[in-house]
Amino acid sequence: MSHEVPKSRGQGGTKSPKAVDVEVGARIRSQRRANGLSQTTVARALGITFQQVQKYENGTNRVGASRLQNLANVLGVPVGFFFDGNSRQAMESEMRTDLLAANDLTAFLQSAEGRELNTAFSKLKSPNVRKRVVVLVKAIASSFPEEASETK
Repeated sequence: MSHEVPKSRGQGGTKSPKAVDVEVGARIRSQRRANGLSQTTVARALGITFQQVQKYENGTNRVGASRLQNLANVLGVPVGFFFDGNSRQAMESEMRTDLLAANDLTAFLQSAEGRELNTAFSKLKSPNVRKRVVVLVKAIASSFPEEASETK
């Protein structure tokens, strides 16, 4: 005698995705696209195939708790983003942050130094060297916090 709830079946005997799985998947897709990431990039970061990411985004496969936490980390959102309530606030907050970042980037690229740095940085082909340059610039910026606060 089994106490299991029978699985819902669609046409052809295949399992139908639950509404919450479809909603979580849609939010995964939306945030992935907003971040400019491909399914392959997200899959590599999670150690899975891009087909698995497709199944999550379509709601075909459920996302387990630990995988959802990893997805949240990769996409830069809190886990609550994927569920009702927090998503609108998180999206609005991210849109404000993106707008401020875009304004900062525009101002940076309008300066002579910004254009020079951008041109030189774009010539660096090695991801490791690029990362080292970013670390170096961050270290320099943190050494002169009074200058960083003057520009704000």
